[in-house]
Amino acid sequence: MTYRAPVKDMLFVMKELAGIDAVAQLPGHEDAGYDTAAAVLEECARFTGDVLAPLNVEGDKNPSSFSDGRVTTTPGFKEAFAQFAAGGWQGLSHPAEFGGQALPKLIHSACAEMVQSANMSFALCPLLTDGAIEALLTAGSDAQKAEYLPKMIDGTWTGSMNLTEPQAGSDLSLVRTRAEPQPDGSYRLFGTKIFITYGEHDLAGNIVHLVLARVAGAPEGVKGISLFICPKVLADGTRNDVHCVSIEHKLGIKASPTAVLQYGDGITKPLGAAGAIGYVVGQENRGLEYMFIMMNSARFGVGIQGIATAERAYQKAAAYARERVQSRPVDGSLTKAAPIIHHPDVRRMLMTMRAYTEGCRAMAFVAAAAYDAAHAHADAEVRRQNQAFYEFMVPLVKGLSTEMSLDVASLGVQVHGGMGFIEETGAAQYLRDAKILTIYEGTTAIQANDLVGRKTARDGGATARAIAAQIEATVGELKTLGTDDALAMAKRLDAGRRALLDVVDFVVAQGKGRPNAVFAGSVPYLMLAGTVVAGWQMARALLAAERHLKAGTDAEFMQAKITTARFFADHLLVKAPALRDSIVEGADAVTALALDAF
Repeated sequence: MTYRAPVKDMLFVMKELAGIDAVAQLPGHEDAGYDTAAAVLEECARFTGDVLAPLNVEGDKNPSSFSDGRVTTTPGFKEAFAQFAAGGWQGLSHPAEFGGQALPKLIHSACAEMVQSANMSFALCPLLTDGAIEALLTAGSDAQKAEYLPKMIDGTWTGSMNLTEPQAGSDLSLVRTRAEPQPDGSYRLFGTKIFITYGEHDLAGNIVHLVLARVAGAPEGVKGISLFICPKVLADGTRNDVHCVSIEHKLGIKASPTAVLQYGDGITKPLGAAGAIGYVVGQENRGLEYMFIMMNSARFGVGIQGIATAERAYQKAAAYARERVQSRPVDGSLTKAAPIIHHPDVRRMLMTMRAYTEGCRAMAFVAAAAYDAAHAHADAEVRRQNQAFYEFMVPLVKGLSTEMSLDVASLGVQVHGGMGFIEETGAAQYLRDAKILTIYEGTTAIQANDLVGRKTARDGGATARAIAAQIEATVGELKTLGTDDALAMAKRLDAGRRALLDVVDFVVAQGKGRPNAVFAGSVPYLMLAGTVVAGWQMARALLAAERHLKAGTDAEFMQAKITTARFFADHLLVKAPALRDSIVEGADAVTALALDAF
């Protein structure tokens, strides 16, 4: 089977939960209402289904290859990227002054999910380019924006993020790539960068590398890191002194070339000297601050990848379950073997896959709408509130969506049974591809540490408590509605809300005196917060679906949404109180075992 974009569910979430009509009231987004969203999503569904999805398995079987310093991508990728660029997809949400379409992040997020679902290895290239564009929009000079952004937005050039090095890992304070100032204001870069997604490829004529490096005499640690633009090809057509020396052999996303880049090895000598020519972005020693713009963009994008992978795995598993005939139903409803979708445990697995995917999609789209309001609303206080909400949501979107994608992809293999372990069925690819999502752009623990430190302790839990208050209001609406499904959801959601508040109180109270106890539960806190917020969105979806059901609108879809929300309450939200107990009451057990006993 091929990929069918879940356009109806996306549009439901955009209208009923994320408020596309309110987004269309924001300055600059007046033409980006529901009708525009529907038209864009339908066209994106066609492109991703017809062009990108058919290349997904081919990319897994015939990955990008490296020879003589050059990377050759999977057959068909270059032509697909040309169509992607020609369709304007790279510039969907970027400013019109540089050639973009200036659509809101909400619409872009839905399209990004489709691209990622159709072909995650392909989609990583535009994902990293989006992040590079965001960083330059925020910190680049007017001249840098004019030189680089139009060609990145129209797909003539792509972008990459060069952060870590062999000795550094996630600790960027250990970055050693050096930047030597030149008389003309440029710099010469020397060093090695690893794990550079699409750091070398044949899809576009140039690659704009954003590189973290140190200028001589800079302060130690992260305070001495600067950000540089280092194009693969210079403005005069000269090949810069940055070269790919290898690409990685990976568990998944095999068609996406993950490069090791060497800066300043002297293979080419631009302007007669070794050293890759780079140009500082913004001010020296503020590089990590600027790069975090790119990283936050990418972290949200990776969360969308998790949702996308889960959607693709769910579609494949559901199709298989409808076709695979094995065993009679346990209730005796059929006297012969039936498709396995009749069996309760298969349905439990499929419902888990569906509920996680829909819940995380709703959470991500609501966060995207908050981003739009934070950047475009006329009222400064509204912008501030939405910015705080969005920043709180980023680690949840990244953390929960990627962790659940692993669970969902694993369940997809399980639904297939023994055939799921066979590569030819394709179910295993989603599991292999999903694993990287919990690791890159900051592991789940790094997202959780961000949630604890920057997003909870720093403001004394104010943002988390404000979200809990909104959840309490939704609980009240569910009780007023009074249906069995609404009351069941109200019970589970309120228990989750109380569990969340208990953990927020624990983090705020214990953070300084018992940091090990707090951070021992940081990932469970992220899972709890993400599950409760996703459950909150499913509760809001239930309320909206009930309204439509009473009005006689699309009864089949609305009933399915209500049923999925009820499953989320009974099978996923119930985890929140248990997570609360492990965080608040189980911290000491995490660090009790002597180190020598491991």
